[in-house]
Amino acid sequence: MPVDTQRVWMTEQTLERVRIELARLKMERATGSHRGQNDPEHRELRIRHLHELIQNAAVGHEPPDDGVAEPGMVLTVRYEGADLSETFLLADREEESTLGDDLPICSPHSPLGTALSGAGPGDRREYRIPGGETMTVTLVKAVPYSRGG
Repeated sequence: MPVDTQRVWMTEQTLERVRIELARLKMERATGSHRGQNDPEHRELRIRHLHELIQNAAVGHEPPDDGVAEPGMVLTVRYEGADLSETFLLADREEESTLGDDLPICSPHSPLGTALSGAGPGDRREYRIPGGETMTVTLVKAVPYSRGG
């Protein structure tokens, strides 16, 4: 069965945090200890997820400043019919605790992130929201993420 080997954009700080968490979970498994709410089944799933993140990490890779939506880009979008715009970083949720700013995160694997992947400025995309309704969003701009800027 093929494995999804899509690269995961992340900062150096996030990669280090993921490695530390993985080491802690492996130590818990080896010693039989349990910190917090980590039952053995949840811990094994988390270990597998962290291994995949590390294996597929694209660290230090800044996406090209070509205006195309991809992980590592800050996207500004406009929602059709709502006269509402939003700006967020397209990245794995693991980034949330290391960014140090108020920039929201949208996973590239979420319905919105999947719809926007590969979009250019002015491209309209549709995606399903909870409840089954369809939402239309237009990419206004996409720029590479830079800390503090």
